[in-house]
Amino acid sequence: MATTILATIFVLGILVFVHEMGHFSAAKVFGIRVDRFSLGYPPRMVGKKIGDTDYCISWIPFGGYVKIAGMVDESLDKESLAEAPKPWEYRSRPWLQRFSVILAGPLMNLGFAFVVFAAATWVYGVGEVSGSRVGSVVEGKPAEKAGIRPGDRIVSVDGREVATWEALAEIIHGAPGQTIRLTWMREDTVLSGDLVPEREKIAEGDEIREVGLIGIGPLIVQRRAGFLEGFTNAGRTMYYFSRLVLVSIAKLVTGRESVRSLAGPVFIARLAGESARSGWGTLIGFMAFLSLNLGILNLLPIPVLDGGHLVFLSIEGVIRRPIPLKVRMVVQQVGMVLILGLMLFVVYNDILRIVHR
Repeated sequence: MATTILATIFVLGILVFVHEMGHFSAAKVFGIRVDRFSLGYPPRMVGKKIGDTDYCISWIPFGGYVKIAGMVDESLDKESLAEAPKPWEYRSRPWLQRFSVILAGPLMNLGFAFVVFAAATWVYGVGEVSGSRVGSVVEGKPAEKAGIRPGDRIVSVDGREVATWEALAEIIHGAPGQTIRLTWMREDTVLSGDLVPEREKIAEGDEIREVGLIGIGPLIVQRRAGFLEGFTNAGRTMYYFSRLVLVSIAKLVTGRESVRSLAGPVFIARLAGESARSGWGTLIGFMAFLSLNLGILNLLPIPVLDGGHLVFLSIEGVIRRPIPLKVRMVVQQVGMVLILGLMLFVVYNDILRIVHR
């Protein structure tokens, strides 16, 4: 439990800090006053005021914020907006500067994920599949029941020779519920057995299809990566996970995926704890994946999120005048209710997921 709590605080603390530092840095570059930089949501727990900014830690841990002078934000503080804008306020700045301040948060998360993925490539190298050799066996699955062990090399399926993992997977995926005969090598010993791949649904591109799985994973061999390869591998990783997130969002919106698949802070905390117990490398990789998710999700056109602010600014850029304050306040309040409702739902969903494990 202690590991889970500490890992969650570590991961969320860094991700929130990175995100808010994006907004904070952009505001400072443009000379916009930042009244507060908070890790966590009010009430305020401890902090120190330096210059115009109150740097603090607050009691509600799941998030954080920067309070930028002259900006309609989650605080819904409209009293400070009743007067004419001051030179140091957000609302007095040109459209491009305001747009940049909002965009900087999600971009910082995406940039952080890219840097971590690149660094991981330099430190741990690039994983390559070692032919048809088995690297892992899932307990209780057909392969384990048949006697296959990590380190074994699959040589044929139903008499068809296989030399690569892709060829092996293609045959097994195409035989859900059917009896197949595998032959494998363990050192100099030839072994064989009959297995029935279990029917499972997996994502392939934009589609979900049913395949056969026997519960094995490939043996991954790490090799050192060059400097430029770190960036290219990070780019490929970013593309893969970004596409995965966007496809998942599209399926939720279109009803092809149940909202019960959404994960919240309780589930994330459990994953953080499991990642921490697996080692620093796994925990940092998990944090990079979450940072990517945070960057993408914050760009969604939902009120309260950065994407909602960017929509307002985009409309303002088109019509050449600010959207009325009353309209913005109402939309922000509706967005806040929706977000809070969603948070309550995912926490409830997380608890059910853990109870029924």
